Amino acid sequence: MSDTPYIGITMGDPAGIGPEIIVKALADPTIYEFSKPVVLGDPEILYSAVAGISSNLLINVISSTSNAAATFGKIDLLPLSSLNPSSILPGKPTVEGGKAMVEYITKCVDMALKGQLQAMVTCPISKVLMHRAGYHYDGHTQLISHLTDTDRYVMMLAGKNLRVSLVTIHCAIKDVPRILNSKIIFDTIEITARALRQDFGLTYPRLAVASLNPHAGESGIFGLEEETVIMPAVRKAVDEGLNAAGPFAPDTVFVRAVSGEFDAVIAMYHDQGLIPLKLLHFSDAVNVTLGLPIIRTSVDHGTAYDIAGTGKADASSLKAAIKLAAVMAENRNMSLL
Repeated sequence: MSDTPYIGITMGDPAGIGPEIIVKALADPTIYEFSKPVVLGDPEILYSAVAGISSNLLINVISSTSNAAATFGKIDLLPLSSLNPSSILPGKPTVEGGKAMVEYITKCVDMALKGQLQAMVTCPISKVLMHRAGYHYDGHTQLISHLTDTDRYVMMLAGKNLRVSLVTIHCAIKDVPRILNSKIIFDTIEITARALRQDFGLTYPRLAVASLNPHAGESGIFGLEEETVIMPAVRKAVDEGLNAAGPFAPDTVFVRAVSGEFDAVIAMYHDQGLIPLKLLHFSDAVNVTLGLPIIRTSVDHGTAYDIAGTGKADASSLKAAIKLAAVMAENRNMSLL
């Protein structure tokens, strides 16, 4: 137990399902076999979540990781807000709760940068609420990249059978061809390869690069982006010693990856990569931000305000995110030896 990593878990929006899935995840004793989870959040909200699922778990309020019990049956909680439970209702987000959810993230990043936590796992937030609270970021990733002074980062979705890194993320489909260029494609390949070596323990990761157009452009009949934008990035990656290949037709490349031919697929846009990923890993996929100086994983779902407080939330993604964060922390530590 002494060698297992401290994993900070941010509560997310207190009005969402974050508190509930935290309690459900930490009610699984196996979580403590590979991690020392520390929740960053609000005591009263977490007490309500424990009561809401009739759990016998106790809450151990701590001031630092040195006070953590790190024992199944006790949820170690670093209190960062004192919200009034009567004003923070499940499914009813408030600006007060929005400010608190950002504070949880900010503190967790600070602790991870200082080495007090070996990784952070984030529960879902609302981008709209973040803006209403006065923080004008597009979400977790942009806030964390700002706090860590990171310009080059990649969003990966990871499951047991498939990993996908995205070149473009949240933008209109019509804007994708304009946004794509050889540099950002190469950066995505390079950052993904480095993370798979450092954090996933793969010595020579095999990367498949998806095309933008059907049939990889069909020699220019369906588009020229494969020849003019994607192929130069792949060639540069190969020239720099990376095991990258493509561009491959999107309708077959994911099958090849799932069959074991590749360790990850570089997708050109959001739905190209996330549709096959979520088809296979709807409940247990993990969102990973690659390229950061700290380890950050996240659940692959939103605040689910419609079911908050009902006891219906599924903690599978959070459990997977904690486990992957612990594996990444162990691998990163080994790579530094």
